[in-house]
Amino acid sequence: MIVRKKDRVVVLGITGKQGTFWTEKMIAYGTNVVGGINPKRAGEMHVGVPIFATTAEAVAAVGTDVAVMFIPPPMAREAAVSACEAGVKTLVVLTEHIPAQDVMAIHAAAAKSGTRIVGPNTAGLVTPGETFVGIMPAFVPSVFKPGRVGVISRSGSLGTLVCLNLTRAGIGQSAFIGIGGDPMLGTTTRDALEALDQDDGTDSIVIVGEIGGAMEEAAAEYAKTMSKPMVAFIAGAAAPRDKKMGHAGAIVTGNAGSYAGKRKALEAAGVVVVDTPSQLAPAVTAGLGAGHSGAQAASR
Repeated sequence: MIVRKKDRVVVLGITGKQGTFWTEKMIAYGTNVVGGINPKRAGEMHVGVPIFATTAEAVAAVGTDVAVMFIPPPMAREAAVSACEAGVKTLVVLTEHIPAQDVMAIHAAAAKSGTRIVGPNTAGLVTPGETFVGIMPAFVPSVFKPGRVGVISRSGSLGTLVCLNLTRAGIGQSAFIGIGGDPMLGTTTRDALEALDQDDGTDSIVIVGEIGGAMEEAAAEYAKTMSKPMVAFIAGAAAPRDKKMGHAGAIVTGNAGSYAGKRKALEAAGVVVVDTPSQLAPAVTAGLGAGHSGAQAASR
């Protein structure tokens, strides 16, 4: 799920306003966009890449490693399932507010085809200085800087803030993985943590979590096996119980998904949990300088 410059990217909904804008940004940054999908404009060229009627046609003609969806909710299921059936390895689902039954159908299709779903309701993936897929401001040098600290976030806006704070502190990032805010995600915090743990270019990891669900607790179980230093911030400390806050998954019922529960699980796994995003950069620096196995200079 860490995108690379060589990965061939196809954009679903490329000719729309958002699809056009972000595809141009991705191409300018170095993303290897090889085609787009719009059945009404198949055979045309748009922003310098060919348009195909279906994802299957794009896969056959130009090859596809990653597909990204700029598709509205009513059409997201058909587009995503078709991409999975076409053999796309990673599907970045930016779309928010997809009906629950459609999300379940997407995950079922992905499980059958072996497709990695990132999202729904994700801001995308960034490998600073190399490539990005989605709607993150990878091209803003004050926000993203190449380095060796991986960042995982359910929230795109919080993830942007965290990367901005890291960059201001001179700490570069190896990868940003936006897992998304949908209650039924294809890629969990634990999945992303495993990917960064196995990445030779990542020395330290920042986890940006939220109340609701049990993803941070599951990630904490894996974190117990890791030697790379980890720092976390959990949003929603002051949120009331039984009330949805922000993302669709950010709801606490009883003790399940609570801030206290997540913090306790992460700290028990050796993760440093801070109170505010502004404390992440100093904590990362402290962790990297504390002699952890494999730790090197973050901004190298």
